[in-house]
Amino acid sequence: DEDLLSEILLRLPPQPSSLPRASLVCKRWRGLVSDPGFCRRFRRHHHRNPPLLGFFQELDEGLSFAPSLKAPDRVSPERFSLQHADLVDRFFSLGCRHGLALIYLRKRLQLLVWDPVTGDQHHIAVPPGFDTETSPISGAVFRSAGDVQHFHLALVGSSERQITQAVARVYSSETGVWGNLITAPLQSEGAAHFRIAVSTIKPAVLVGGSLYWLLDGSSGGILEFDMDRQRLAVIPMPVNDLRFFQFSMIRADGGGFGLLVLSGSSAQFWKRRTNCDGVASWVLGRTIEIDKLLHCEPESNGSQLILGFAEDNNVVLFWTIDGPVMLQLESLQSEKVLGTKIMSHYHSFESVYTTERGIGGPEAVLLHNT
Repeated sequence: DEDLLSEILLRLPPQPSSLPRASLVCKRWRGLVSDPGFCRRFRRHHHRNPPLLGFFQELDEGLSFAPSLKAPDRVSPERFSLQHADLVDRFFSLGCRHGLALIYLRKRLQLLVWDPVTGDQHHIAVPPGFDTETSPISGAVFRSAGDVQHFHLALVGSSERQITQAVARVYSSETGVWGNLITAPLQSEGAAHFRIAVSTIKPAVLVGGSLYWLLDGSSGGILEFDMDRQRLAVIPMPVNDLRFFQFSMIRADGGGFGLLVLSGSSAQFWKRRTNCDGVASWVLGRTIEIDKLLHCEPESNGSQLILGFAEDNNVVLFWTIDGPVMLQLESLQSEKVLGTKIMSHYHSFESVYTTERGIGGPEAVLLHNT
């Protein structure tokens, strides 16, 4: 029964080697797993548990891909490379989510949503209302649950009229239009001015129906965009002096928004919790010795840096004296990222890889000037 076979193959693991291996069984299986309709269903079926294929690094020559899986699931770096044809018009990576990468083309005031698996590109003009001259903008791309065709794009930044006011708008690829401009004053004790943090360093984190960005300023803070309520708010940090800490926004144990605070060889897990009266506050959870978990040498004590975070796999990427190391926050198991020794900011790419071309062979997608 063709329908029954399709349902069985749909439940193969979401690893990159699953469908290529199934295609080698016979001509019938090959025709089924290479069908575009089946590939969409496969991606939709596994959208909640995509594998961590690797990390994107923003280099001078473009966006480079560092695979994190081992053979036979290892994706060739050339397959996901995004080259920059004109360094004068350089681009800034704003992060990846749901199999899509978001890139800001500052000179052209455009946002590029790129699907590295299919190669599809969507250029979207930055809407009015944002200060693009003196204050950086940030954004995040995401899909609705189970939707593999359409996406949404949330853009945040400072108001073009008032620098201490945050603004946000949401774009829908299904309608092709931006939503209403959402505004909120950026005020926090001890800091009169806030600006959105350089987004290539700390991309947004999606938890539930809210997006979170780190803010820059004398006392820092976190910008929360509640998309269900269409509301912006500033959350204070759980620690005061930011000069001695590193941060990674994470999904906390048991759900909710959390923060990993790194100081020397010690890592603290903080969770944002709301009490019965609706008052939210930070609660300190576990504290771990990060050196032992990352298997670092004694002489490298306190030299670890946080490079990135993978939402769906709950993995934090650290820089160590031996190169990048991944730490799974639930199991506390660590693993080195092989094939790269470059210290830069890494943006995790989690996606179900369903291309019928297989996982070997070079393929470069060029970012052309317009």
